[in-house]
Amino acid sequence: MEIERLKSGRRMSQAVIHKGIVYLAGQVGAPGEDVATQTRAVLEKIDELLGEAGADRSRLLQATIWLADIADYGAMNQAWEAWLDGAPAPARATAQAQLARADWKVEIIVTAAVQ
Repeated sequence: MEIERLKSGRRMSQAVIHKGIVYLAGQVGAPGEDVATQTRAVLEKIDELLGEAGADRSRLLQATIWLADIADYGAMNQAWEAWLDGAPAPARATAQAQLARADWKVEIIVTAAVQ
């Protein structure tokens, strides 16, 4: 079966589609912004990549959310819940982690079914 890679670079692809599933790379927002702003920016990127892959947020299967500071959980969740806006919630895990840059506050990874 074919594997399709979107926005591929030397180090990684932003999305990989295989057997009707799209796997997104971890998405981050603008360094230095607060967690709510970064989360909204990440979710916009996810919408764009899902659309390019032939999916949308209603087809989410799983999400993994990494927070640089778990104290930001509430603010991130407010942005997340507003973004879902009634779409079915995916299976999800959220944890605190040291992200690749000190000024990134959130990184989100999702998988979704392609339509």
